[in-house]
Amino acid sequence: MKTKPEISWQDFEKIDIRCGTIISVNDFEKARNPSYQLEIDFGDLGIKKSSAQITSLYSKEDLLGKQILAVVNFPKKQIANFFSECLVMGIYGEDPKDITLLNPSRPVKNGLQVG
Repeated sequence: MKTKPEISWQDFEKIDIRCGTIISVNDFEKARNPSYQLEIDFGDLGIKKSSAQITSLYSKEDLLGKQILAVVNFPKKQIANFFSECLVMGIYGEDPKDITLLNPSRPVKNGLQVG
């Protein structure tokens, strides 16, 4: 597998990755691919919504209360009738439907930044 083109440190510094806790999970029935609609608490940044195609490895019960990492400074993206406000980060498995979420190994305060 090839790596992506090299970026500068300044490019990386533009990406705002934060830790948040999933506080709400619902089926996203209007999505083309099986997905959940998430509400994520990012502490002082507030609550943001995200659509995530993570139904293969996670049930709604597995996700509720789980801390995750997400990019919080992308523009809103409309998916069907839903506006996704952040990008939940995960690792693709050998089957691209099998996405494993990235999360801190210990509990941390919501909103803390990856650096």
